[in-house]
Amino acid sequence: MTTYNAASDSNLLRLLPKGFNKRKFTITYPTTTNPCLQEIQNLSRIQCFGKTPWPQIDKIRGWMVSAETATFMKWGGLGMIATELPEAFNACFGDNGESLVVVTPLYLGNTGKKKAELKNNIYYGAEHREIKLEHIASLAVPFIGEKDKLAKQPVEVYIGQFANCKYVFLANERFFDINPHKDNPPAQDGCYILNQYGINEVERFAFFSKAVYALICKLAEKSLPQIELPNVIIANDWHSGALSGLLKYFTTAQAEFRLMNPNLATKIKNLPIVHIAHHLGYQGWDYENTAKILNSLYEHTTNLIFKNAKAVKNSNPRGTHTLIVHDCYNQASCNFHLADRVVTVSKNYLEEVSSELGFGFDFRDILKIRKDHRSFFGIVNGYDKKLISPNSDKINAVNKYFSGTDFRTYDENLLNLKQHNKVEFIKLISKIATDKKYKQQVIPLIDIYKFADVSKLIKNPEKTPVICATSRLVEQKGYDIAAQAILNLANKYAAAQIEHPVFVMGGAGDTALFEMLTKVRDKIEKLNPQLAKRIFIFRGYKDEFAYAIQLASDFYMMPCRFEPCGLTQMEAMAKGALPVATSTGGLVDTIEDGTDGFRTEVFFAEGRRVYGNNLTAKRLKNNENAYTETLDKALSTFYDTPNLIKSMQRNAMSKDFSWNVKDGSVYKYHNLLLSGHL
Repeated sequence: MTTYNAASDSNLLRLLPKGFNKRKFTITYPTTTNPCLQEIQNLSRIQCFGKTPWPQIDKIRGWMVSAETATFMKWGGLGMIATELPEAFNACFGDNGESLVVVTPLYLGNTGKKKAELKNNIYYGAEHREIKLEHIASLAVPFIGEKDKLAKQPVEVYIGQFANCKYVFLANERFFDINPHKDNPPAQDGCYILNQYGINEVERFAFFSKAVYALICKLAEKSLPQIELPNVIIANDWHSGALSGLLKYFTTAQAEFRLMNPNLATKIKNLPIVHIAHHLGYQGWDYENTAKILNSLYEHTTNLIFKNAKAVKNSNPRGTHTLIVHDCYNQASCNFHLADRVVTVSKNYLEEVSSELGFGFDFRDILKIRKDHRSFFGIVNGYDKKLISPNSDKINAVNKYFSGTDFRTYDENLLNLKQHNKVEFIKLISKIATDKKYKQQVIPLIDIYKFADVSKLIKNPEKTPVICATSRLVEQKGYDIAAQAILNLANKYAAAQIEHPVFVMGGAGDTALFEMLTKVRDKIEKLNPQLAKRIFIFRGYKDEFAYAIQLASDFYMMPCRFEPCGLTQMEAMAKGALPVATSTGGLVDTIEDGTDGFRTEVFFAEGRRVYGNNLTAKRLKNNENAYTETLDKALSTFYDTPNLIKSMQRNAMSKDFSWNVKDGSVYKYHNLLLSGHL
């Protein structure tokens, strides 16, 4: 019998037709005896079931592939992990000859909020840090460009050293430009901008994955003295979600069509990939560009790969394919199916995404399979404690910025100075309320609503709880849940002979949520005018202002609808602001209820109880009631047993989430990268 050879069938060497996903189509996976097609069809099952042997690794020489870094382009927590995990890893294991190298785009341009430029050989990143770069290579990366045809896009490779980390930057004028398009949505900024060339974030990061793949191929074929081929790759969230398809599908197909040496293909596709999933709601969808991106990634082997990219069997009819969900390109999908291991950023979030549709979305069943077969793990994000504890340099800068404030540095043994800071903050916020010129000077871009002078109203600051929420104004953070809880408590406190709480709430984000908060404040004004005077609502962000708020706060509200890991609660705890949180995601893993913070007894998602016992769920019925009860408990503890609050604050400030503490997260990652297991 003659073995079928795909190279003899020219019909398979073609691109997918433009807009194919916009017409009704059915995907059927052919029965075949061809080893290449069988490998592609079976790969998702093999990977999700953890059947691929982990390679023998004596010393880790890994890459952290990330679209964001806290050092040069940050938008959220995934940028923090891209900087802090490699730095902690290199500090802990560098003397043993092990390392993590950061691979990231070289962004250039000015969004109005983020600016990055390359002058001579110095790169000035968007986070106000600079690095000296050395140009070491040029790549030609096939990708569909402005003429809607596959073309070799130039990518320049630079290296540099920042702190104890080597950085590899990939530069391309078209895809990594961050100058905004005239139609750029107002919420899009930084590396997520729709740029002047019409490149959106999904196309940008698909190109990033392809450029990383091109560099890997170059290193596997002929090494560069300045960069070593990695023996393990960390793909940081959906932005690098196309990597496993390129390394495992594309190399297989290219070898089959004799476009790549089979030995080289084997070397590349055997590189293990660990995919870090942050919030599963962000996946990299692009319906309009589905064919364009797939053709750009897989070139003339796209048709063969697409027709055989079979997903592991699951009960979701939308998720039968590894490269698209239903009829839409989904960049996270590829790594969820094909990565050697998947990690998410807390143990409890792992449980949520692998059991609840509201958290795991189209990938719940796949992640359940991975969890059951130990190819899916939860590792809490670490944090460098010295960066989030009350910091004398930062506090001095805050005092200098506000000119006249006297915030003091404190720790868990000097909580009296935190009380001093509360008095200072009451003075500061009262001055902002009454002095329009000063407000315009210190927080010009922050909108405030009915700020009042409370300096004379508050007779005893020590017995006045200060409660804040300074997260982004987005639905995830649950500001509406917090507002309803405060409204529910307004009547209770109306006649109480207590120092009413001070609430400071706001951040950058949604205008509609800001308006919602102002309307709730107006309702409270009718029920309890004394409390309403102590409610400060704002929209916008200024680092010095947010820092001053946390220095003074006794409690930090986190009524989140979801929180994969959460860094804000760690920052608040380090400053002695006890989190008052819903019991979701990483908040469960990091806050010990009644010891270093307060958490709801139950938590609901899409009307269903997903945390806590059924009896309590029947009593409380929803997250608003559960959060009201928890906020009331925190305030009652403050009023009735202040010594317990001080003890909890000491516990919170003593807690250390640093990467490299004993049994810390960096050691878990080291075990995973070395052996494939924790």
